[in-house]
Amino acid sequence: MNTLEIYTDGACSGNPGPGGWGVVMLYNGSKKELSGYEQATTNNRMEMQAAIEGLRAIKASCPVLLYSDSSYLVNAVNKGWLENWQKNGWKTADKKEVKNQDLWQELVSLNKQYNPKYIWVKGHAENEHNNRADELAVSAIKNSKQ
Repeated sequence: MNTLEIYTDGACSGNPGPGGWGVVMLYNGSKKELSGYEQATTNNRMEMQAAIEGLRAIKASCPVLLYSDSSYLVNAVNKGWLENWQKNGWKTADKKEVKNQDLWQELVSLNKQYNPKYIWVKGHAENEHNNRADELAVSAIKNSKQ
């Protein structure tokens, strides 16, 4: 079975400020790009929104690799933070409310549905697909100002 690769990135002009997200999806020789904009947001929210939008765009069941340069996103899933936050009633280890709970809850649902493997990639490095996702996110912000 072919594997779907999803490259995601978020950007913010100011943090908080206007934000954008970008997604590059690769499957069986095909490429699809997605992007979007939010007027007032944070970089972390845009990183998460990119992952959500990539997962929402899946058309069929297949293995999924989700690449992100967001340590916040990848570590939350891979290091069990997300699971612990849920067990603790959406509280962090130091008993504070988990930020971005609305987006985390949506990711939990999408993760259950598609079981993606999250992979961290270095941002602004030599990964062409991550760089393209970044370009899409930044362009979404620029285009919104026109």
